[in-house]
Amino acid sequence: MPDSDLNPAVVSSVLLKTGERKMGEILADAGRLKLDEVERILHLQRDKGLRFGEAAIQLGIITPADVEYALSCQFDYPYAVRGERMVGNGLVAAKAPFSPQVEALRAVRSELLLRWFNGDPAHKALAVVSAARNEGRSFIAANLAVVFSQIGKRTLLIDADLRNPVQHRLFNLDNGPGLSEILSGRAGPEANKRVAALRDLYVLPAGTVPPNPADLLARPPFARLLNELTVYFDCIIVDTPAATASTDAQTVAACTGAALIVARTGDSRIAQLRSVADSLAAARAAVVGTVLNDV
Repeated sequence: MPDSDLNPAVVSSVLLKTGERKMGEILADAGRLKLDEVERILHLQRDKGLRFGEAAIQLGIITPADVEYALSCQFDYPYAVRGERMVGNGLVAAKAPFSPQVEALRAVRSELLLRWFNGDPAHKALAVVSAARNEGRSFIAANLAVVFSQIGKRTLLIDADLRNPVQHRLFNLDNGPGLSEILSGRAGPEANKRVAALRDLYVLPAGTVPPNPADLLARPPFARLLNELTVYFDCIIVDTPAATASTDAQTVAACTGAALIVARTGDSRIAQLRSVADSLAAARAAVVGTVLNDV
């Protein structure tokens, strides 16, 4: 077919009939490609024997991020494009899903699927704990929730750090109503917020910082809430306060039945980690693993 015959109608037909074209269709539907740009890409693709994405990048029409976006649509792998404000940039599993960091998170996910989230109805909730603040506990909890949701697990991330909550900031959400309002009888299931950019992921923010966080978490309503939520979610990841600063993490882990310990390279102390592990054992919570965070 001569080049002059590649009119918009033919381009549309090619987009509908070739596998390579599907990427073009996705990008065109998303407003990232114009029809005349698709025509230019198809010319170069045919002349140089390139893939559609390779030809488009060579022409400077799209970026590697656009290719990643199209691939995520083709392979049903939701993530948020870097720079979008739907989630914060601290969520590497959502913003940079093909990075080495996220491969490490997927490895942790695989271990948790074997050791805890194994289909047992009693194994649906997991506390993420650390000895001290600033060791990456909330970062790990948030990104684990993302990678679980990306494999189709209906996932809920609960911010049970009622002292220094951060999950609402990571996900660019309002912080209320949240967990504290539910536990004090001032809110219901509507407090769970769906993350629009990530199908299958919901976040329950901490809500208003209460004067009695330890009391709220230790009362029966928290355990009942977790039990009720297991009916609707496959995985419940619970962020907690620093374990050496209060008994909150121990209380939460006693309700979830299991905990993942997070330590930071160069900062965490062995004695503190042993103390945390001992407190979890005293609460009859299984320690399913330890993550060494170097971010």
